[in-house]
Amino acid sequence: MTGTARAQNIVFETGRWSTVVLGASIPISIALDNLLLAVLLFTWLIGGQVREKIRLAISNPVYRAAAMLFGVLLFGLLYGTASWGDARLHISKYMELVLIPVMGWALLNPRSRSIGLRVFAGALLTVLTLSYAFKTGLLPQNPWMHGSAAAPLVFKLRLTHNILMAFAAFVFSWFALSAASRRSKLLWGVAAALAIINVTLMIDGVTGYLILGALTLLLGWQYARLKGVAVTVVSAALGLAVLMIVPSAFQTRTQQVIDELRRENATRPATTSTGFRMEFYRNTLVLIGKNPIFGTGTGSFPTLYAEQVKGSGSVASRNPHNEFMLLTVQTGIFGLAAFLWLLWQQWRWAPLLPTPMERGLAQGLVVTMIIACMLNSALLDHTEGLLYAWLTALLYAGLPTEKKP
Repeated sequence: MTGTARAQNIVFETGRWSTVVLGASIPISIALDNLLLAVLLFTWLIGGQVREKIRLAISNPVYRAAAMLFGVLLFGLLYGTASWGDARLHISKYMELVLIPVMGWALLNPRSRSIGLRVFAGALLTVLTLSYAFKTGLLPQNPWMHGSAAAPLVFKLRLTHNILMAFAAFVFSWFALSAASRRSKLLWGVAAALAIINVTLMIDGVTGYLILGALTLLLGWQYARLKGVAVTVVSAALGLAVLMIVPSAFQTRTQQVIDELRRENATRPATTSTGFRMEFYRNTLVLIGKNPIFGTGTGSFPTLYAEQVKGSGSVASRNPHNEFMLLTVQTGIFGLAAFLWLLWQQWRWAPLLPTPMERGLAQGLVVTMIIACMLNSALLDHTEGLLYAWLTALLYAGLPTEKKP
């Protein structure tokens, strides 16, 4: 091997391992995320093979769709009412979309993808274990983590923690289904059950509840089609009945949402968490109606929403807690269509992925993002957005583009 080839190999391996380790970092550390992203981007830029990298981004339909959505958002910088600060902040938040083919380049090898998934599962297991350690008092409250016995969060706040643990239950279930030994199946199955308990009984979060329910139904369909769905529905109904009876975070949060919806009145400013969301959605729909085709430019939402609620007594929000609405406000129906096209491409091509686990997790990722984006601006949030980009890059790196769905 020549000196140049050896140097290129070192650069590639550095980028590859940075991308793999990112799977462990995402549930744990934003600072480490940013460091690893800088390393993998730098190695991609200096690693040569430019034609091959461009060919990957163009030939892979999922990567191409992600780049198209980012292109629409980039075009949205050229018009509208956004201040430079808001425009720069928003486009930087969406940078994960254009990094999908960058990360995918490092994960073309099946072994890299397998290691990446195991590293990711290990990080989720770590978060789950620490959460139980907080709950049982084995781990005291400390300034480096959010957790306590009353609210056993770990590295992320409540909303993100519950999304991660809901998806973790799905990931652990697929590891159990794919395990070669009975012992491994049992251990991963126990981990999935503990993640479900963590989401429902220990941490309150409606988004996590809905994602967990949808992924449970999806898993039933993936495993045994209609029979699996029927069994899942019956099991979920029994579990829901128990959860509504047993005092828990689920019971408390569900009853709180019901009470807040009953008190919600569109004629006066909202005063509750659920009321705020309903108010955000109503006002955002008004903004969409004013510029439905092209929107008002990337990063324009904070200023426009503040003007919309000025003098009404309502709270000004920097995002509507709904990614579909946020994209439509900024880039109109073109941005919304680009995002829906990306999700559709992911769902459409998932059955052609190399392994059952990759196929199952790819579909689960789409379901997770749809629900998360209906209740939050998930692409705008660091952990949720980066998790989506990293998993998209990893799962679809092995897509055989010579075949058609």
